[in-house]
Amino acid sequence: MTERVALITGVSRRIGIGAAVARRFAAAGYRLQLSGLPGYDDAQPYGGDPDGVPALLAELTACTGDPDRVRYQAVDLGLPDAPAELVAAAVRGHGRLDVVVAVHAYSTRTPLGGLDAAEIDRHLVVNVRATLLLAEAFAAAFRADSGGRLVLFSSGQRLGPMPGELAYAASKAGVENLTRQLSPLLMPRGITVNCVNPGPTDTGYLAAPDRDVVARLFPGGEWGRPDDAARLVEWLCSPDGGWISGQVIDSEGGFNRYV
Repeated sequence: MTERVALITGVSRRIGIGAAVARRFAAAGYRLQLSGLPGYDDAQPYGGDPDGVPALLAELTACTGDPDRVRYQAVDLGLPDAPAELVAAAVRGHGRLDVVVAVHAYSTRTPLGGLDAAEIDRHLVVNVRATLLLAEAFAAAFRADSGGRLVLFSSGQRLGPMPGELAYAASKAGVENLTRQLSPLLMPRGITVNCVNPGPTDTGYLAAPDRDVVARLFPGGEWGRPDDAARLVEWLCSPDGGWISGQVIDSEGGFNRYV
């Protein structure tokens, strides 16, 4: 089997970045191992997408023409064995693994004065520990001598404060640092490592008037779209992206958080 195989985490809502990356990869001919935790989104203020996973799988299957090319597994990445199990499932189901795109994230409100130790730990476990274990499992399973890609996701916390999400900001700073730590370790094995900060992206988590307030901080007056991030990920995972590694890429459409 020589077709490229990608594992994408954080896939549950059709409007999400993970789903947009999956669409791009399916159209490009990848075999896909997808994972997510729909129950997490269901519990968030913005709500989940009850038909999201079945509808997305049907869409991707129609694109690929083969249901065996797209597999899905609901996984809680807070469990210590979950990252390795996901990588093993990808190799078992598709015969190899070439690309990992870690879109998953855990985020709840954690302001100063309202911090909870268990909630801080949950952010660090899902966003940092699971990402590091995922990278280790991927490196152990990768069998080619080049063409491997690990793409992580940040949120631009390095560019400005996030006072209501202190635990999330701290954990995503850890993800950015992992990018720089892992790149010199994995590039000799044929795997590039990069991190994408997509900026505010319209995945339905804000409603008007808050959504309109944020839109005015973009010079073009519009939010980023999930496919904006997906296009960048697709390029990083292509042969043309092979010279880029160890970078945190701010793809924010000119977003000005200081207006």
